[in-house]
Amino acid sequence: MKVLIVVENLIMGGLKRVTTVIGNELARQMDVTYYSLAETPAFYALRAPLLVTSQPISPSVTNYFGDRPLENYQPQLTDLLRTLTTGQYDSVILPGGLLISFAPVIKAQLPQLNVIAWIHNNFKTYFEQYYVQMLPELRAGLAAADTVVVLTDSDLANYAQFNPHTVKIYNPQTLGAAGQRADLQSHTIAFTGRIDIQHKGIDYLLELARWLPRDWQLTIAGHGKPADMATFKWLQRELGVSHRIIYRGALQDQALRRHYQRASIFVMTSRWEGLPLVMGEAMGFGLPVAAMENTGSAEYLQRGQHGLLTAAQDVAALWQAVDLLIENPMLRQRYAQRSLERAKDFQMPRIIGQWQRVLTQSA
Repeated sequence: MKVLIVVENLIMGGLKRVTTVIGNELARQMDVTYYSLAETPAFYALRAPLLVTSQPISPSVTNYFGDRPLENYQPQLTDLLRTLTTGQYDSVILPGGLLISFAPVIKAQLPQLNVIAWIHNNFKTYFEQYYVQMLPELRAGLAAADTVVVLTDSDLANYAQFNPHTVKIYNPQTLGAAGQRADLQSHTIAFTGRIDIQHKGIDYLLELARWLPRDWQLTIAGHGKPADMATFKWLQRELGVSHRIIYRGALQDQALRRHYQRASIFVMTSRWEGLPLVMGEAMGFGLPVAAMENTGSAEYLQRGQHGLLTAAQDVAALWQAVDLLIENPMLRQRYAQRSLERAKDFQMPRIIGQWQRVLTQSA
């Protein structure tokens, strides 16, 4: 079984991270190759060869959300078709809207190829924000794919209207806890995510910091674009919370594990999410979770069964949940156990088994 996994680039980001985690695990059992549209150093370790298109795109384009994708990326699509043909691949995985838009052209030239469209964010975000300028191409790509992989029950219902062969496969835990557990006695609340003011609700997060007791702090792991980083620093000063923030920057591996281990609570303030990897990471370390509602957090927490799910974009409601956990160590222990139980649903063997079934079916 030969599988080509296509990416726009391999810079830091949740989409790229989970793509490489799945690709690396599949490479243990299949002949996997990565194919990138940009010639940038891979932020994440790769256990499979990496090919780069003969006409690389600008590395400054993190993700393409513009119009006319088939025209604007015609040289890269041509090279991809050549690679798929000469490499005699059995399956190709296309994560994200731009790459999914390539599916009709790929199927027209290689009808026997198993084409998999992989959705990494929720339906509303894809169709009303990210890919508004390429909606016809996105719809055509979803319809042309042999399988569409989504992350939540909400997206399963929404995307099935374009392709009846739509399946839900969770993102796996991407940071093994290896029996390590969070210190539920520390006066520290953890947040992990890109410093993206709108998407990740960093403005809500910093407003939340204003409510914290004097002996509690918020530790933040992540990085962002210069404009967002400048706003991040400005908001801390404007809200007067700099002394309550421990900013750790972008963390990987053991440093990220320590970030979770040294906390007592994990919070999420995103306005929207697909299935946020960081929530799974935190739950794997036994951190009790308090999160604003979006389709991703709702899927993880299952209407509050596995954590405290609060109203979307409501800082006061989130603070009430966080305060409950701060004031009640026994409640933290209870939700820590619920996190550990839920984390079992995101273990790699189960998820890779689902991917293997998708990859081995006939096109």
